[in-house]
Amino acid sequence: MIALLLVAFFTKAQTIPGWKISDVVNHYSKKTDSVYVVNFWATFCKPCIAEIPYLQTISKKYEGQKVKLLLVSLDLPSFYPGKIQSFAKKNNFAAKIVWLNETDADHFCPLIDKKWSGSIPATIFVNPATGYKNFVESEMSEAEFERELKLAIGEVR
Repeated sequence: MIALLLVAFFTKAQTIPGWKISDVVNHYSKKTDSVYVVNFWATFCKPCIAEIPYLQTISKKYEGQKVKLLLVSLDLPSFYPGKIQSFAKKNNFAAKIVWLNETDADHFCPLIDKKWSGSIPATIFVNPATGYKNFVESEMSEAEFERELKLAIGEVR
């Protein structure tokens, strides 16, 4: 019985909170020395799923420079939270995940970037300490992601 409880405890999927777009913006707008990478994705988006493993690996590589990766799920309300949690667990997603509890893309997209059409994957890089902010509305290769992250950190000019 104890062994079963221990297995259940250690294999528990992460809790995925529902956030409003204001919560997402507040997350990366804090006046800190952290660099924020916020990736918008969905379980049904193949390019999104393809890039998340290296977004996690590369972000982890730079965690000493206070890089914080947030995965924002744009899945349907019927997928929240169960399907998103099980998908994340099955695919070994370790980064923090939140579900965007919004339905009006005309409202939330411009709050991230005025040019965002709503397509995913989409990623915003923010360094509040330097004022750096860049939005990428497409899938990135590993090299493109790492270069953009280095720009946000300030390692590349």
